[in-house]
Amino acid sequence: MSNEVHSLHVFIIPFLAYGHLIPTVDMAKLFAEKGVKTTIITTPLNEPFIIKTIGKPKTSSTMIHVQTIELPCAEAGLPKGCENTNSITSGALFPAFLRACGLLQDQFEQLLLEQRPNCVVADVMFPWAINSAAKFGIPSLVYDGTSFFSICANECMGLYEPYKNVSSDSEPFLIPNLPGEITMTRMQVSPHVLSDESAGVTKLLEEVRESELKSYGMVVNSFYELEKDYADHLRKVLGRKAWHIGPMFLSNRVKEEQAHRGEEHECLQWLDTKKPNSVVYVCFGTTTKMTTSQLKDIATGLEASGEKFIWVVRKSEEDGVEWLPEEFEKKMEGKGLIIRGWAPQVLILEHEAVGAFVTHCGWNSILEGVVAGVPMVTWPIAYEQFFNEKLVCEILKIGVPIGAKKWAAGVGDTVKWEAVEKAVKRIMSGEEADEMRNKVKVLSHLAREAVAEGGSSNSDLNALIAELGSLTDRNKSIL
Repeated sequence: MSNEVHSLHVFIIPFLAYGHLIPTVDMAKLFAEKGVKTTIITTPLNEPFIIKTIGKPKTSSTMIHVQTIELPCAEAGLPKGCENTNSITSGALFPAFLRACGLLQDQFEQLLLEQRPNCVVADVMFPWAINSAAKFGIPSLVYDGTSFFSICANECMGLYEPYKNVSSDSEPFLIPNLPGEITMTRMQVSPHVLSDESAGVTKLLEEVRESELKSYGMVVNSFYELEKDYADHLRKVLGRKAWHIGPMFLSNRVKEEQAHRGEEHECLQWLDTKKPNSVVYVCFGTTTKMTTSQLKDIATGLEASGEKFIWVVRKSEEDGVEWLPEEFEKKMEGKGLIIRGWAPQVLILEHEAVGAFVTHCGWNSILEGVVAGVPMVTWPIAYEQFFNEKLVCEILKIGVPIGAKKWAAGVGDTVKWEAVEKAVKRIMSGEEADEMRNKVKVLSHLAREAVAEGGSSNSDLNALIAELGSLTDRNKSIL
């Protein structure tokens, strides 16, 4: 890299949720490894988590800095200490949380004025940060945190509004101008998209679309070989500048977690006693909280499938307490393992004993499943997850849908135990399961090649940094 590139300074401002903060650190490490100074902007209560995620000091991490700005909780009507979506105890507080995030803008602009970075990478949930960068003549990039497929599908939904052409919530409609003949129903679409009201989240989504068009381009946590038709569609048909630099965690987190394997969770020792491809891993991310009836159906379905499993159980949305059927854990001893709270997901998926992954279709989880070479049972809950299910099951053909039909933030759609049993059996054995496993193993190999020297993602990252360097040189010559 040239001296000009080495002098680059990039601000990254992530949304305040673990699913956004962790990839942000991975991105910062990638920039740092290329000699780019990176400053992550966050709030005081999120700073320790980010510093811990950065890890032990090494050459690259000395190029990463963390700068804090205060979240104005009281001003937004938010209880003190709610600085992360995982700390929000009620969905009713989410609008206040978004208001508080929007009020970070003045402090952020003060930092831009003081430090004058060469580029701002702003989370898609912070469209105001793109406006702030433009105010100071600083190039900005949007980080969406999802797939090319989802970004394209969202854009086509916004442009053509095909959901307005059907007579019921369950009638399928085709997403226009999207490769692959993809159909959806209104039940699978965010109610904020369907609403005509310009308030709250609906208004934010409008601002997001506007800011994406104002930005210099997008960085995407994906790799070209995984979804090349949609990477090409975004850039060549929809006209967006976009760089694929993922899977971002692959060159960072896996190596570090593998190095500390002996210190990790007891579940890995449990997995060591199981045969290859014999265990189903069940996890719905950090924010989904199933209802009591859903937990019962998952438990009953897993037991009926006859398969071994690891299940990460969150607290019930209804009463805030964990629920499991009476004596279920004792009855499943040796056959099933319950994990409460955090689980070392990357290491679990990478373990040879794991043969399938029941997932909520968050993009981080899907990428981790792909990299591990594990086929998936898809149970989308909300947000872009129904799009991601289409990519996994219909385009890549490396997963089977469990049958969730309705967008339902936080808790998800009701799925009966018979569907759980059927999907788990289908993903674990038989000709179709073998075919999916072979396909995802190929994608796993391609993912590792993509981030290696000369690979598609590594080359795109080099191209992005070089372009930022040339923009900086151009700005200097103008001044």
